[in-house]
Order: sequence, then C-alpha cells, then structure tokens
Amino acid sequence: MNAIRLAIAPIGWSNDDMPELGSHISFEQCISEMAAAGYEGCEVGHKFPRDPELLRTALSPYHLSVASAWYSLYFTEEGRRDETIQGFLAHMNFLKAMGAEVIVVCECGHSIQGKPLPVLENKPVFSAAQWQSLIDGLHHIGKYARDNGMTIVYHHHMGTGVQTEEEIDRLMLATDPALVSLLFDTGHLFFSGHAPATTLQRHGRRIRHVHLKDVRKTILIRTRDEKLSFLDAVRAGVFTVPGDGCIDYVPLFDLLDKQQYQGWWVVEAEQDPEQAVPLVYAKMAREFLRKSVGL
Repeated sequence: MNAIRLAIAPIGWSNDDMPELGSHISFEQCISEMAAAGYEGCEVGHKFPRDPELLRTALSPYHLSVASAWYSLYFTEEGRRDETIQGFLAHMNFLKAMGAEVIVVCECGHSIQGKPLPVLENKPVFSAAQWQSLIDGLHHIGKYARDNGMTIVYHHHMGTGVQTEEEIDRLMLATDPALVSLLFDTGHLFFSGHAPATTLQRHGRRIRHVHLKDVRKTILIRTRDEKLSFLDAVRAGVFTVPGDGCIDYVPLFDLLDKQQYQGWWVVEAEQDPEQAVPLVYAKMAREFLRKSVGL
C-alpha cells in the first residue's frame, strides 16, 4: 500500500456532463476542499484552467498533484480519426506538463451516456470494423504516449461500446499490453451487472489507474425498473463514494495489494452537490480508506 497515492475527482463538486450540477461551486472551493479532506491529488474538471503554469500555480498552495484527466475518443465514428488524434496530442502534452503519467481515454463514438435513453438497454454494440478501428486507434495513440513516458488507460463506461465484462475482455485480448492499459472502475462494473473482482482477477496486470465509486442499490434497481438514462441515474444518486453503497471493497483491496498495484486510487463519485455535500462525502471516503487499508 506504500505505492498507492490517493486522489479525488472534481465531478462531485461540478459535473462535466451536466454543468448545471455544481454550477455555483467555484474552482477554488473545489481544490481547497479536496486538500482539506486529505487528498494529495486530483483529476481535472471543466472548471480547471488548461494552461499548465496557471494550474500549477493554483494547485501549489494545496499541495495537489494532477493524477490524470479524461479524453473522449471517436475512432469508431467515420471521419473523426484525425481530429481524435490531434486532440489527444494536445491533451497528452497538457498532462505531461502537469506531471501525470497516465491518460484516461474512452471511446465515445455512438455512446448513449449523454442521451435520454435507458442506459441498461440501448448501449452501442460495435461491428467488427468498428472494433478494429478502435484497436488501431488505441495502438496509434498508445505509441505517442509510450514515446513520452506515459501510458493510456482505457475507461470502460456505462452507455459506451466497452461497458461489459465481455467487451473489456475483448479489448484486452486485442490490444498490446505495452501500448494499452486498463482503468479499473468499481462503480461502472457493478452498474453494468458484473462483479468487479472478476475483472480485477483477469486483468490485474493491465490495470494502471483505479476509480473508486460505490453504488446505491435502491437507485440501481430504480434505474432498471424505470428505464432511466445514465445521466438521470446519476442525478438520482446511483453513485456514491466508496463505503457508502453496496460494493464489498475488502476483496478488491486485497486483490490490488496482492497484484502489487502501484499508482493512483481516485475517489470519483459523481453526485448532485445539492443532495450530497462534496466536502462531507470527500471526507467520508477518505475516512473509509483510512480505516480499510490504513492509507
């Protein structure tokens, strides 16, 4: 556990997909409360300056490091490869300047995560050609990352073409471990109906970044029964911080320890800050991690 660093994502303060959630919360409040809750790192949200010098200056008084930041890929959508690569390079250079070593990527081509459709019934299913476009694209940007001393970590995500256990397996089997690593997200695996421990056992050696979020089972059941979209489920409170939901974290922490995982654990539980006060939940998660694994 000495090789683990703890970070938190700003999405509990201000939501990137639904900017109206947390629109009243300033960037300064967000980073000051991250530090006050006891974290040493953060991911990057839409209110963060993208000029490395400005961001370093802002984070420095709070001794916060940048762990990573999300980048949306569109390799499966025809005609968007070049713009995806060019955008990735700018994103990579920003993160490199901030001292990050991993780059969070997710294929958002044909995604329904932001659409008003039942998330558990309408996810995209990639064709063989789309799978190949994604694999080729990941290898292409993975080489850029490797040449810059970094690695891409693929984020499986609800409402996208790589959501299920089977899709994660397919992606890992088809990609070069030297170029493509995996982000392990407890909440998205549980939401999709899979046991997080299974993915951890199968692909532990590929995991280079961890997102810790929990799931409120009552809201998950409601999501299924009422056919909620992903964003409506988030707004209803399907996610919470680790230790506040129904995921059993003890075996997950044990597996990560046995696999000698090194890197960031990021508390990343998007919630409505009007319903879940960000500082309160950030401290709740921090205390859970302290009690659970001594971090």
